[in-house]
Amino acid sequence: MTPHDDWPTPMQGLVLTHFLSVRDVAVSRRFYAEVFGGEVVLAENPCIVKIANGWIIMNPGGGPTPDKPDITLTAHEPGDPVSSFLNVRVADIASFYEQAVAKGAEFLTEPIDRKAEIRCYLRDPDGYLIEVGQATGMLEGVFADRGGPPAQGAGDQ
Repeated sequence: MTPHDDWPTPMQGLVLTHFLSVRDVAVSRRFYAEVFGGEVVLAENPCIVKIANGWIIMNPGGGPTPDKPDITLTAHEPGDPVSSFLNVRVADIASFYEQAVAKGAEFLTEPIDRKAEIRCYLRDPDGYLIEVGQATGMLEGVFADRGGPPAQGAGDQ
């Protein structure tokens, strides 16, 4: 049996997990385990992968249930606008990027220095967007220039 610490079950307070509706659990499970060094703590129904100090939970989409009436879960579709994304902080982005590419990850760009941080983005097998960043200037009080008008939000900073 997996030790209690490997499950997203707090002894007190709460833990934060991220749930993804996926098309193929095995493909997504392998991606998160290999690219992010995750540990599969439950393979299916739902799939749970522990990554560092958090968990990704994955299951195929589905229709409403008694506890979420009128809600249908579906995997991301290509071309869908992005309203949220997974944000991953790493200690050494150059090393992470090199290792992830060697494992088959395809990034949108190489890491780019944004003054406050160095960051880049990739997509998982279902097309979900993932930001990978390393804090740099923000540790010294240096922040990125605004990426556009204030209404564009944090993802553009």
